[in-house]
Amino acid sequence: KALRAAERCRAPLGFRVDCRLRAPAMAAIALRVVAAAAALYAAAASDAVVVAARSANEIAQVREPWSGNTVNDLFREYSRIFRHGNRNAASHLWVRFLLERSEQMTHEKLAYMFSGFCAVSGSPVRPSDYNRYKLTLERADGSGKVAGFFHYCCWPCVCDTQDFIKVDTRTVRTASGERKYNFAVIGNPCKNEAELRRPFQDTFGRGMQTLSMVAPEVRCQDGELLGAPLSDNGHIIIAMFFDAPEGSQDALLMPVAGGRQAEPGRVSEISGVRYQDELEFAPMCEDRKNTGYKSGMGEIFRKVASISPIQVPTHVAMLVVGGEDAACPNESAEGVCAQYA
Repeated sequence: KALRAAERCRAPLGFRVDCRLRAPAMAAIALRVVAAAAALYAAAASDAVVVAARSANEIAQVREPWSGNTVNDLFREYSRIFRHGNRNAASHLWVRFLLERSEQMTHEKLAYMFSGFCAVSGSPVRPSDYNRYKLTLERADGSGKVAGFFHYCCWPCVCDTQDFIKVDTRTVRTASGERKYNFAVIGNPCKNEAELRRPFQDTFGRGMQTLSMVAPEVRCQDGELLGAPLSDNGHIIIAMFFDAPEGSQDALLMPVAGGRQAEPGRVSEISGVRYQDELEFAPMCEDRKNTGYKSGMGEIFRKVASISPIQVPTHVAMLVVGGEDAACPNESAEGVCAQYA
């Protein structure tokens, strides 16, 4: 197997092999591939994760000018965005509508328009200080945590975000130029489309339902979520994750000193930005879980997001079988380059 893999210039289990070797001896290559495989298995034993490469999809700009200037103008597009009449767990379609028109908007206008809907429910939202919530979420690529803001329709969205939403990037061209944004992302529910048709008992006592019934805009084709923009690592974008004020990221990531008593509704402030902290809702989120999620969207978003949740890597391993032309700062005597990010 090692010889066959070497002949294809590809290591076992999808690891790339550097093919820039000068007249390599097949036996030597085989030994190096075997060594790479051994390093792979050792990494697996220490919880390393191999991440399949995916990328952002192309979102073509629409030619028709859009004259919207306020979130109320965005709301008027509801029937055009949600052709099947229901926005439940379908905020990815708000995202697509805006990204298709991003070059018509400045950075400031685009960010403002993204504040006009809830990432979790898909409900229209009129942004204010009171419905701005601060959360600290994991980056989908495993590079750490980041603090930022969402505008929500209601507090239970805090709980669902904590359980399922990660942060990834995508570069967007606006009238102000290109910019890399942080976006809220979930896994692709269409990896297991059958789950959309699985009956479940509605948490509010409305009988048996399916996701296809209660979230009809969550539709699949060839294993992909229809209309969904993808992030740089190929995840479903459902909202913008608004940046913390410049210079405040470290302060927002710090735990609250003294174990402050949770007080839902309390408004905090940093660098002139007012918000409600997710920590204020910890007891309410726990109570909601214990009583069957009988608030907010109930279980609709949770069931969609749990079909194929994002697995955040703890280590990203890249093994390269190199030669004299292959640069590697950590190449072993056997010619194996093991790099971790």
